[in-house]
Amino acid sequence: MPHLKIATRESALALWQANFVKDELERMHPNLVVSLVGMTTLGDRWLDAPLTEVGGKGLFIKELEVAILDGRADLAVHSVKDLPAKLAPGFALPLMGFRADVRDALVGGYQNIKDLPQGARLGTSSARRRAQALALRPDLDVQPIRGNVNTRLAKLDAGEFDAIILAYAGLLRLGMERTDVFPMAVTDMLPAPGQGALGIETRQGSDVSALLEPFLDAKEFNCVLAERGVSAALGGDCSLPIAAHAVLSQQGDIRLEALVASPDGGSIIRSVVEGVEPFAVALKAVEALNEGGAQDILEAARRQR
Repeated sequence: MPHLKIATRESALALWQANFVKDELERMHPNLVVSLVGMTTLGDRWLDAPLTEVGGKGLFIKELEVAILDGRADLAVHSVKDLPAKLAPGFALPLMGFRADVRDALVGGYQNIKDLPQGARLGTSSARRRAQALALRPDLDVQPIRGNVNTRLAKLDAGEFDAIILAYAGLLRLGMERTDVFPMAVTDMLPAPGQGALGIETRQGSDVSALLEPFLDAKEFNCVLAERGVSAALGGDCSLPIAAHAVLSQQGDIRLEALVASPDGGSIIRSVVEGVEPFAVALKAVEALNEGGAQDILEAARRQR
């Protein structure tokens, strides 16, 4: 009987995602046995500084990739938004899907970021969220917050912050039934590339890809490809203030909105384009961003990290 092993972090959300994929694989392939290989990554252990100062969110996947390479695991399940724009050599993402709500959520009792008190303390470690929040409310005291979802919520409840921003999909998947969670409009907070989607990483050329084919939604996959293409073409990663969100138009084309912001939210450049092929659409969006000065803004952001 075939046996697959999934490498996963041991946070509540990572385990939910890995168990969800495990259940889906076993449902689709009744003769398949799937087990989890729990791991603690460097990103989980290093909580004393913002990720931008210690190597970015790639710190959460290195150990999982090593486990795939040395045969302890066959695949890893990630939140696509946490993956670098370009994978390390030898790895592939044969499936990006199972997409939930793409929006961010404001947590803390205020329905809109514009409702926060003057000078309110807002918690987020995302350069993208920080920039867009400050663009809406330059008076806010935006401070980094680390840890898993429950840790961040505990810090909020302890009064360390007036509000925090989290991915709405994560809260939904964990079944967080709080009355102080308010999804943010994408017009106010454009999501990270791939937000809400799960990515399954394997060794390049792995037979696992064939087992994943029944779950592939080409339309959803292409939208995520277009979003990630923006980050890749800009030479960015998830620690820079870059956002992208793609949907299908009524005609079936990919409609892609992309954004680059200065860290303080003082400068924001947007582009909205449509097209058929994901990478072509991404390049078209990036061309428009660069015409507006995106590279200068990103270079300044890199110097500030």
